[in-house]
Amino acid sequence: MLDHVSITVSDLAAAERFYDAIMQALGVVKVGRSDRWLGYGERADAEHPDRVYIAIYRGAKPDEASSRHWCFKAKSRSEVDAFWRAGIAAGGTDDGPPGLRHYHATYYGAFLRDPDGNKVEAVCHRAV
Repeated sequence: MLDHVSITVSDLAAAERFYDAIMQALGVVKVGRSDRWLGYGERADAEHPDRVYIAIYRGAKPDEASSRHWCFKAKSRSEVDAFWRAGIAAGGTDDGPPGLRHYHATYYGAFLRDPDGNKVEAVCHRAV
């Protein structure tokens, strides 16, 4: 459904530590950086229309919005666990440790808040 997403953070250095860590845990490549943005994933094109990209821009601290969050797909439950551990170690805060959720029988997810308070999640839909 999504092709690309852009978000803002107030402290790009803190965000870079956090997003580098969680993206590495999920096997997502960092594709660029400057003093005002970070990029992860790969942009879609005619040969690769299923690719997804996220850009993180320096900006004002986002307003508190408890229902705003983005979720990354994980290939395995162990990848969800690694996402959560990496995020905590890189300055994120726990917003729901790895585990099964009520959304469906095999929904295994973990929730974090990035250094700006944005809610991020990783999920594996597989049974193992």
